[in-house]
Amino acid sequence: QVQLVESGGGLVQAGGSLKLSCAASGRTVSSYTMGWFRQAPGKEREIVSQIRGIGGSYYADSVKGRFTISRDNAKNTVYLRMNSLQPEDTAVYYCKAVTPWLHDYWGQGTQVTVSS
Repeated sequence: QVQLVESGGGLVQAGGSLKLSCAASGRTVSSYTMGWFRQAPGKEREIVSQIRGIGGSYYADSVKGRFTISRDNAKNTVYLRMNSLQPEDTAVYYCKAVTPWLHDYWGQGTQVTVSS
């Protein structure tokens, strides 16, 4: 079992920055694909970014150039640095771990609210 705990969410003004953290426990996730998803009220959950265990990352078009995903394998933690935040970035942000045998684990989510 893998437990994921997100932190770092909060209220920020438009143009501001936040850094989300996803701390994993239970297993080492260095070989896992780790992702950040978000879900705004009334909308479906969508992928924001992901990083593979062997390297390589993906960003949704809406966050390219503003968000940066990274991982610290020594801390078993994945981060999402979010710059130039806009009101449309307001959502609950979830961390997801995908094992090499394609089993998913999700965190409980952290709220990000961007005021205009």
